[in-house]
Amino acid sequence: MNLIKTCLTVLSLTLATSAFASEIGDDGLHKADWMRDTFKDLGDDLAEANAEGKRLMLIVEQRGCIYCKKMHEEVFPLPNIDAYLKENYFVVQINMFGDIEVTDFDGESLPEKEMVRKWGMFFTPTMVFLPEEVADGTPAAQAAVATVPGAFGPGTTFNMLNWVVEKGYEGEEPFQKYHARKLGEASD
Repeated sequence: MNLIKTCLTVLSLTLATSAFASEIGDDGLHKADWMRDTFKDLGDDLAEANAEGKRLMLIVEQRGCIYCKKMHEEVFPLPNIDAYLKENYFVVQINMFGDIEVTDFDGESLPEKEMVRKWGMFFTPTMVFLPEEVADGTPAAQAAVATVPGAFGPGTTFNMLNWVVEKGYEGEEPFQKYHARKLGEASD
């Protein structure tokens, strides 16, 4: 009887994991249905995000990134995070070593890999959250209201997504204090 229970448990965990498995594109990057396939003209992407009442988020990733995999298989698919991304964000994926042309807010057009270098980004995934308005001549990395390099757990990720939507960066409560407060509220 214990052998049957063990086999059923392993089978159910395997099925649950495969249900959250993320699709991999021809470029080797994870693809989520909340990502937008755009011409990567950030000014146009920002305008479209604003027209939809959403925030523009860039996500820099690379083929074979174990931390990108973690985010796409363990964090982003969680129902609350997936729904929040779909409802509140216009997400554009940037391939750290890609050749697709990206046009920055300052008008400069470069292949993805050169744009990522220009922005000074070294880690994947890196989430870049943009304001609703970007001054002419300002590159994305400089305009960002928050830049999050690396993989984080569901709580930190969800709170960051909320903090940006709530414009916490405009207030006096930095993200770390916001996150600690939210964790405290959740444990009450």
